[in-house]
Amino acid sequence: MKKIFFLSIAISCCNNIYLYAQNNAEVEIVKKNDHEIQVRINHLPFTELFYPDSLPKPVLYPIYAADGEIITRGFPINSRANEPTDHPHHIGLWLNYENVNGLDFWNNSYAIPAEKKNQYGSIKTDSILETKNGNPGILKYSAHWQDQQKNILLKEVTSYVFIVRDSMRIIDRVTTLTAQRDVAFPDTKDGMLGLRVAHELELPSKEEREFTDNKGNITKVKLGNNSVVSGNYITSEGKQGDAAWGTRAWWCMLYGKKGNDTISIAIIDHPDNVGSPTYWHARGYGLFAANPLGQKVFSNGKEELNFKLVKTQSVIFRYRIVINSGKQRLTNDEVNKLANEFAKMNE
Repeated sequence: MKKIFFLSIAISCCNNIYLYAQNNAEVEIVKKNDHEIQVRINHLPFTELFYPDSLPKPVLYPIYAADGEIITRGFPINSRANEPTDHPHHIGLWLNYENVNGLDFWNNSYAIPAEKKNQYGSIKTDSILETKNGNPGILKYSAHWQDQQKNILLKEVTSYVFIVRDSMRIIDRVTTLTAQRDVAFPDTKDGMLGLRVAHELELPSKEEREFTDNKGNITKVKLGNNSVVSGNYITSEGKQGDAAWGTRAWWCMLYGKKGNDTISIAIIDHPDNVGSPTYWHARGYGLFAANPLGQKVFSNGKEELNFKLVKTQSVIFRYRIVINSGKQRLTNDEVNKLANEFAKMNE
């Protein structure tokens, strides 16, 4: 699968229309307060690293396309009309996992009752390590994956690289997790890089949906205003719509109409990641996630990956998120070029 993919993108690389950053753009990294770092492009908002004590993980929220459209759902921080209010732990762009030494980092939110909180972990940002303006702009921070008693399981160092190319915004996320004790990531469905998109970018549906997590908690996704919903998935392997869910691919793209433009959001896996090419936990209701560690449910039991780190051991996860606004969606060849470029990058 790797050979076929990289052969096809190597052939298409002769026309590198997106190889270089836009020289006249300026990414600014600005400290807004003690729990918000704002990222601006030519003085206009692009996103924020948002990490208040009340939130059980750091997130990029909200995220704007180049045309000013917000591509992330507003709820539960800043709700907008007609958008769904399910899954309150889906906020912006994040990275965590449903089972780390038995603790659920994925589903933790204000909705968890106090008596059940001991089953959930949280990720607390402790330091901003680096900020750099320019194109690209850089934001680097450290954080702790911890239990409710603040015992640390993992130390995280994450670098965000923000790149501007005309109507395209690129976020390269490189996260290093270092075990502070022996750590197990048992194979499970909910993980790892997640993005909850705006209502307009969901896939149309004619029925309410119901989902159950690993603790038996049931979440119902009600029908919203389908008249504005226009999203569709496509993967590097040609899977489309709801068929993208639970399949392996080097990249997955969600595209749909929002405002006056077509918004394309591509998430690109890196070939050095564990479990690459990743499985896609890409749901029609707006959850767009890559989960390389949860293979059993996606393969109907044919595969299983129970990833582990021994104390002091590290693992690196690299992802590229591409956001484009224009009259048409990004083509497969354009995403292949971006994927080929990203595959050559190491921290």
